[in-house]
Amino acid sequence: MIPQINKKRNTLKHPDQRVGVFIDVQNMYYSAKNLFGAKVNFGNIVKEATAGRKLIRAIAYVVSTEGKEEQPFFDALYNVGIETKDKPLQIFLGGEKKADWDVGLAVDAIRFSPSLDAIILVSGDGDYIPLVDYLRSQGKQVEVIAFGGTTSGKLIDAVDDFIDLSQDKVKFLIADHRRPAVLSHAGVKRYPVKKPIYPPKKV
Repeated sequence: MIPQINKKRNTLKHPDQRVGVFIDVQNMYYSAKNLFGAKVNFGNIVKEATAGRKLIRAIAYVVSTEGKEEQPFFDALYNVGIETKDKPLQIFLGGEKKADWDVGLAVDAIRFSPSLDAIILVSGDGDYIPLVDYLRSQGKQVEVIAFGGTTSGKLIDAVDDFIDLSQDKVKFLIADHRRPAVLSHAGVKRYPVKKPIYPPKKV
């Protein structure tokens, strides 16, 4: 297999690279829902992230409710080879709800990094910028796959490679029959590494 190079970013992707894929499910779920009224095809995202390389771990970080309505979704992830880590949704006395995996995902990415050559973050959250900076300082190649319209511009600027899932909606989205989805065929577009494309959200 010929090594694949993203010429715009000069990012080397070759079959001997060991990769880990870390998926921020909440970020991706709400991005797809708010932008397109659709669900995410996580199986195809992991295939795109792996890009013919050696997949060591693919972990999805999910939030569960008391009723466990998410179990079919967890099973679907397992069936396409994605591990799941879940934590319960926290509901505070005032009714405020909190559910995020930022710290847990970052800890795992650092913990597994010695056995990885490339770390792929499936999230557009700018809170991961310190993690990206640390991993790159350790000589790791860091890539992000997310929806461009909800991805921090500073995060795009920080990583070695960025893939905008919005450029191939048919491949990376699943129509939610409860809502109209906007899906169209298009190739996956990659942007230059040191030029933010979208306005960054607050980080």
